[in-house]
Amino acid sequence: MTTKFKIIAKTLAGLEEILAKEIEQLGGENITIGNRMVSYLGDKQLLYKSNLWLRTALRVLKPFEQFTATDPDDLYAKVKAIDWSQYVAQGQTIAIDNTIYSENFRNSRFAIYRAKDAICDYFTEHGMKRPKVAVGSADVQLNLHISDTTDPDVTGSECTLSLDSSGDPLYKRGYKEQHTDAPISEVLAAGILLKAGYDGTRDLYDPMCGSGTFLIEAALIATNTPAGLYRKGFGFQRWTVGELAYDDELWQELYDDDSQEKEFLHHIYGSDISKIAIDVTTENVRKAGLHKYISLSVKDFRSMLHPGPKPMPKHWQKANSPKAASS
Repeated sequence: MTTKFKIIAKTLAGLEEILAKEIEQLGGENITIGNRMVSYLGDKQLLYKSNLWLRTALRVLKPFEQFTATDPDDLYAKVKAIDWSQYVAQGQTIAIDNTIYSENFRNSRFAIYRAKDAICDYFTEHGMKRPKVAVGSADVQLNLHISDTTDPDVTGSECTLSLDSSGDPLYKRGYKEQHTDAPISEVLAAGILLKAGYDGTRDLYDPMCGSGTFLIEAALIATNTPAGLYRKGFGFQRWTVGELAYDDELWQELYDDDSQEKEFLHHIYGSDISKIAIDVTTENVRKAGLHKYISLSVKDFRSMLHPGPKPMPKHWQKANSPKAASS
């Protein structure tokens, strides 16, 4: 029997119910909707599938430690007491993202510094090579959530440490190498399409397609192609220790499975007044391998609203004739 654990998928405000439905379709259990997040139970396979398939998730987190802390020094002590050899290998790089809403931790940057120091000091005191703190992408991405509690019997703030299984945020699908000014987030585009009920059973037209995000996300939905298929990698692939160490065989089995692919019998159209935008979209569509489903053209949206002068109604023609005007 596989071990199931709590998983948290973060999303944009307003997309929680759509995300919960996606998680249910993947097999998540005990699904609970929160503020810009959905929690559920699953195993390692579902953790991998969540990253590969979820269209409206920004990140997928695996909480592993919860405690209360009254101040940064208390936070340091609690973090240092964790057995970090179960989560970080010697010499790996680490980074900590944070969400802090607490009167006890008004300086979020200092709280993160103390947490990083605690992790590094744990390795040093146990005679192991300490991890390096990464400025950019890290081998092990952590998330620290701190919030004040409403329970009068609890002293301090509630702290949750999680492993970030996604690495780069999931809106970075991997197919968009070029973009126009102010491109829409892939997660938001997918959420809008799903909220509107788009499922690939009809044509779709985007008259101001920009860099093609709506078009590509629609094609992915229509063909039931995993949202993360084009990504170069995920955070969980760099986990090397503990029960959650990366299982390449399991991942390859999930990644290569195309049994859920759907035939798309309709078509997707996109246009934009800017030829540069259409060139960008053409390249992004090509990168995603969806060109047979998407047709593009340079066109002013106003030409669709006002294709040309319409004939004057007959009663207007009579009323405005030269004869009527002279009488």
